[in-house]
Amino acid sequence: MFKEQRYRYLIQSYKNKIYSHSLYMLKNKMDADDVTQEVMIRIWNNMEKFNLFAAKTWIIKTTNNLCIDYLRRKSVQMKRESGIDEYFEESFETRKSQDNPYRLAHTNMMMEKVKCAIEKLPDDLRSIFILYEINGFKYREISKSLDMPINTVKVYLLRARKHLQREFKNYEKDEVI
Repeated sequence: MFKEQRYRYLIQSYKNKIYSHSLYMLKNKMDADDVTQEVMIRIWNNMEKFNLFAAKTWIIKTTNNLCIDYLRRKSVQMKRESGIDEYFEESFETRKSQDNPYRLAHTNMMMEKVKCAIEKLPDDLRSIFILYEINGFKYREISKSLDMPINTVKVYLLRARKHLQREFKNYEKDEVI
């Protein structure tokens, strides 16, 4: 009974983060569903093996590893589709843009440009960028989750940001409202 309660708590707490990270990494909703389901099964099977307080790290590490394994197994590039998850939309939208149709249209176009730029990032940079900027993880959490030194996390995040800066370098300043 206690195992079921712990499991429900973990799933309620982390299901959106698991799915969001899988979707960004795999860029395919069905693949993200598969990985999310596999992570949930692994959570159930390993409930006694990890500390409830360290669950976040274990879950994100497992999710990331399954995504990487899934990408490695895929030899043929498929057309990838993805939607922006609710966390990204919430962090990008502003209340003022809802009042003005021009701003709303501009916000939607910018959101699409940013999403495309994030999708162009190499997998290792994209993973760390999403965990830090969109999911709100701290350096230490990412380091533990991905089993890499904190300095590597910082360097990868810096490289991702530089890549995105180059992507938007030629964006006209007068287009911003």
